[in-house]
Amino acid sequence: MTQSKTVFLTGVSSGIGHGLADEYLQRGWKVFGVSRRKPDALLKREEFCFQALDLADSTAVALKLQSLFEGIEKLDLAILNAGILGRIADMPDVSIEELKHTMNVNVWANKSVLDVLLNGSFPVSQVVTISSGAAVNGNRGWNGYAISKAALNMLTQLYAVEHPSTHFAAVAPGLVDTAMQEVLCSLVDQVTQFPSLGVLQSKRGGPEMPSPDKLAPRLADFVQQLPSQIESGNFVDIRTPLSKNN
Repeated sequence: MTQSKTVFLTGVSSGIGHGLADEYLQRGWKVFGVSRRKPDALLKREEFCFQALDLADSTAVALKLQSLFEGIEKLDLAILNAGILGRIADMPDVSIEELKHTMNVNVWANKSVLDVLLNGSFPVSQVVTISSGAAVNGNRGWNGYAISKAALNMLTQLYAVEHPSTHFAAVAPGLVDTAMQEVLCSLVDQVTQFPSLGVLQSKRGGPEMPSPDKLAPRLADFVQQLPSQIESGNFVDIRTPLSKNN
């Protein structure tokens, strides 16, 4: 009997994480997931294993993940998706405390997870960190989110150098109609100050901003291609053909 492929996902209660969890379950994978809130619909699925976990709580990460992965022999894929937006504002208007919180969730929480995954107790074939075009665009107002995603790209690259048997990639999934977009598209009175918001708001409801469940099959297919198409540790954007991402 062929053993099911295994995937670990963070942020499975909603958005991209929830969409990917459902997609991999439909593909016959065994899915391990964490999030702060319980994903009730997913919990009914036989091949779904879950631990409630606030990734910002670094002391709980190791204990909860060790429990989640008890008895596992291998992990084919890990997609680290959980993250926060922070407040859209100019740099002087954002406190150091706000920036630290965004960095803790978007960068250091992923370090805590990776240190558990890569401790050698079972092989991990592929790791994908969910980044953003904000990591390279430098648009006004994105402050801690842009900084943290740029740092996440480098974190991914550094782990790739240290773990050559695992393929790593930081992936920008493009515009996705998640709760984050709900917030961004509500800021209609700030478009003059932060023009990138107007671009996002104009694309909501169109093909360039799919829902998470519409994105999930395409993103899963994209992720599958990465080990054979790009050097481990690279940052890639799903909107750009892999031949041009290199």
